[in-house]
Amino acid sequence: MILDNRGLEPPQPMMRILEALEKQNINEEIIAINDRQPMFLYAELEERGFVHKTTQQDDGSYKIIIQKKG
Repeated sequence: MILDNRGLEPPQPMMRILEALEKQNINEEIIAINDRQPMFLYAELEERGFVHKTTQQDDGSYKIIIQKKG
């Protein structure tokens, strides 16, 4: 699942990501693209049992890959 959150104001990107996590299948990963690095999201992901990898893209956006632990 890919969520393009560019152009959305906080907290909309984080809310969209958290809603997608509730619908996520076990082996599915979520790829979110944000204008900003989602610093407040990381603790929430950890608490809910998800791992993530964030990379900054050439256009300045951030790509966050999210998967369930284990």
